[in-house]
Amino acid sequence: MNENRNYISLKSKDVAIAYLLLRILIGVNYFNHGFTRIFNIPGFAEDTVKQLANSYFPEFLVRINSYLVPPIELIVGVLITLGLATRSALIVTFALMIILKLGVTSIQNWGAATSMLSYGIVLFILLAGSSFNIYSLDHWRKNKQNLADSRADREQNRVNFFRNNFWIKRRLQNHLFK
Repeated sequence: MNENRNYISLKSKDVAIAYLLLRILIGVNYFNHGFTRIFNIPGFAEDTVKQLANSYFPEFLVRINSYLVPPIELIVGVLITLGLATRSALIVTFALMIILKLGVTSIQNWGAATSMLSYGIVLFILLAGSSFNIYSLDHWRKNKQNLADSRADREQNRVNFFRNNFWIKRRLQNHLFK
């Protein structure tokens, strides 16, 4: 039985570059969401309270969340764009999207709810594909730490080697010259 199969071959460097570009794309998106709102948080909060007036959420809860959304978006946007604390930033962003999803679905804004699903898919891809996050500050810091750890291990091995050899020589001398 001879089958003709075509296999798709993905190069890990290409996937890593695609991951980088997708990470920057979503990071810039969240950064700009936060940056454009950060200087007018009270106005953003008032607009959000008005939008969610017919929801089942109490106003004080909507208001508190509205004050938190812009700084969180700004911070996670910077972190995701730079690839710094990427995993934590993605998890926080997922949590933020769940909270926002509760708000828009409570007023039956299905257009916004559908749009948020695409954000969820991108966040899923980024979180699940984190092994491709090699063009990031996280990866650079990890490599730097690994290099420092390996240097420290080599130095400790040298110290142990000389310490052990010293004691071996002393034991041999004591044994031979008894």
